[in-house]
Amino acid sequence: MVTVLSEPGVDGLGEAVGVLREWQHEGAPMQLHPGDLGWFWRWGAEATAAAVRTWSRGGQILAVGLLDGPGLLRLTIAPDAQLDEELAWQLVADVTEPERGVLPEGKANIEAPKGALVQDLLSEEGWDTDEPWTPLRRDLTKPVNDPAVRIEVIGPEQAHVFTAVHRSAFDGSGFTHEHWHAMAAGLPYADARCLVAYDDRGNAVAAVTVWSAGPGRPGLLEPMGVHREHRRQGYGEAISVAAAAALRERGSSSAIVCTPSSNVGAVATYKSAGFQQRDEVRDRHRQA
Repeated sequence: MVTVLSEPGVDGLGEAVGVLREWQHEGAPMQLHPGDLGWFWRWGAEATAAAVRTWSRGGQILAVGLLDGPGLLRLTIAPDAQLDEELAWQLVADVTEPERGVLPEGKANIEAPKGALVQDLLSEEGWDTDEPWTPLRRDLTKPVNDPAVRIEVIGPEQAHVFTAVHRSAFDGSGFTHEHWHAMAAGLPYADARCLVAYDDRGNAVAAVTVWSAGPGRPGLLEPMGVHREHRRQGYGEAISVAAAAALRERGSSSAIVCTPSSNVGAVATYKSAGFQQRDEVRDRHRQA
């Protein structure tokens, strides 16, 4: 059967989110998560649909990609298709030929599951490896300790609190009240929660969004940040612990997160919150 590259459109996003949920399992390499689509949804359903690509055979989706910024494709593949040679060659052809509508000419990065055949084929085609990222995981089979700060689940009326902390935590962020509401209207947010931590004076000091992929599957932290005026006081650890607890309440088997290895402070924060560091991963990179 022929492998078909498609743009799902808004009506097809539900199927793409659904397969991403199914593909999350313990022991899987770090990969595209339904929460990644959920976070991108802050730009709206139409923008999200325009950024998604699917590869199908016989009506079954075998791979999903998210164009997460200029020249970056975040790609994952069905667990039983990661060594499928025909699919891997099709993926390589589609991402290397600009006229196919996946990646433009020039510099580009591809995130793909470690161990998937497409990694080897991209290497053969001259795609080098880029800067390392560090995945971290916290097991949720046992209860999570109390974060020792006040934590609130953010709803529509408090969205401005979350967005203010996020903008302070991430330089250059333009995350607004409107973006939060667009994200919250997205399909993946049905299993998500936004949390804010407060200090003993009532200041909002840290924020995180957690994304469940369903009971018994890994849940994702994306994003987590600490207000710039309240850093190095343990609030990153506290909100990460609270995130793990929130995912456990929703039935997640583990909490996962990935951060650039160069961000040693973030890696240390997650480890202090009980996350275990896993082997580094690297995007595939093409020069101009």
